[in-house]
Amino acid sequence: MGERAEKILIVDDAQFMRYTIKKILAKFGFDNICEAENVENALKVYQAETPDLVTMDITMPGESGIEGLKQIKQINPQARVIMVSAASQKDKVIEALTLGAKHFIVKPFTEDNLIATIDKVLKM
Repeated sequence: MGERAEKILIVDDAQFMRYTIKKILAKFGFDNICEAENVENALKVYQAETPDLVTMDITMPGESGIEGLKQIKQINPQARVIMVSAASQKDKVIEALTLGAKHFIVKPFTEDNLIATIDKVLKM
């Protein structure tokens, strides 16, 4: 599988989830990956790295992923953000899509689902 040039920012308070997403991305040729464990750090990394795509967990300590989405969209209205949520968060997913998220992934997800969603959003 060829190398992918796109830069991706993974935002999740769970180190295991960041590791899991990063491992899947690496398997599919993505090696330009940034991470943040909360919204505050995500905003710093976003401004410094200008990633092509962000995966944003909805539920995190401190500011939620919804708040992070709002702030990233203020920095860059064209930002491509995929929300990552538990199945029980349907209302939050709808809110995120209304606020400009490009797509969402429900945990637990498969490798194929994650990569298909990322590829779809990168083509938007």
